Amino acid sequence: MKIVHTSDWHLGRAFHRVNMLGAQAEFIGHLVTTVREHAVDAVVVSGDVYDRAVPPLAAVELFDDALHRLADLGVPTVMISGNHDSARRLGVGAGLIGRAGIHLRTDPAACGTPVVLSDDHGDVAFYGLPYLEPALVKDEFGVRKAGHEAVLAAAMDRVRADLATRAPGTRSVVLAHAFVTGGEASDSERDITVGGVAAVPAGVFDGVDYVALGHLHGSQTITERVRYSGSPLPYSFSETDHRKSMWLVDLDGQGAVTAERVDCPVPRSLARIRGTLEELLADPRLVPQEDAWIEATLTDPVRPAEPMARLCERFPHTLSLVFDPERAPDDPDVSYARRLAGRSDQEIAEDFVAHVRGAGPDEREQAVLRDALDAVRADEAVREVAR
Repeated sequence: MKIVHTSDWHLGRAFHRVNMLGAQAEFIGHLVTTVREHAVDAVVVSGDVYDRAVPPLAAVELFDDALHRLADLGVPTVMISGNHDSARRLGVGAGLIGRAGIHLRTDPAACGTPVVLSDDHGDVAFYGLPYLEPALVKDEFGVRKAGHEAVLAAAMDRVRADLATRAPGTRSVVLAHAFVTGGEASDSERDITVGGVAAVPAGVFDGVDYVALGHLHGSQTITERVRYSGSPLPYSFSETDHRKSMWLVDLDGQGAVTAERVDCPVPRSLARIRGTLEELLADPRLVPQEDAWIEATLTDPVRPAEPMARLCERFPHTLSLVFDPERAPDDPDVSYARRLAGRSDQEIAEDFVAHVRGAGPDEREQAVLRDALDAVRADEAVREVAR
């Protein structure tokens, strides 16, 4: 069975104020062409179809167009909701849409109920595990402490239990939206840390033939059977070195996996440049970047006049301007944002306690801070679902 694995479309998202809807529409066309030209048997979309719970109308219309075009191909499609999607909104009409061969899996309670497709070698069971917000689904899965590993492990127990009831030789594919250990994050993914831990081990998914992951925006191979497709388009400058693609997966009759990448059309290359303003304007080595989307980091000790306007004369597609004067780390003028860069909410809170009290929090106090941060995250998730 030949499967296209994609995820993280983020329909409706802009790139530093650049409207990406046209590029997203081009990707949908590319997906349809790939399915047709490679005689694909199934498409899987592993979450974050939309960029936010209540997407703009233009994004909904593009999704509707994608559904019609995929249905017209007669190729079954399985989709799950991600942490950016409203599971309930995305799942509206799932039963009716399923009759057209588009199978939306947004209900955590149904993770052990697969979409079963067949080829010349028998059945392939596709299990959709939508993004599982631990605080919201821990009761459904009967876990005592909310955490990503606990709820995913419980969901996979249901998958394996169902698979055990099926005919010998039934192959299996799991769609999941999660941060799996060994994956490399980028700046454009929303943090899903709970209890100070975001990642789950790949071993959680043992017992199935292929795991089609979503959430991380870089295409990655965790194991030969566990892969991220990555987003089809860049959504942050941390993705400058990404090769945007989909996986074309071949699942043979014995469940062996081979996979190749199919490149996605990218509207414009990305580049990060760094130096003083005068250096960037004069450096001949930057000629290849003149037509790219640019993030420029200026290292001038004093902010120059009209830096964006001057940069745009040479680099007309400059989208982001960062000031990072060359100073020693202990310089009192180093910005607050720079001092916090790369630090988690937990670390920032603990540093604040140490600053005002003269000593950092002990283990009990660290646990209190962690529980408080998790409670805020859970409350935000509940309010987003209710919107």
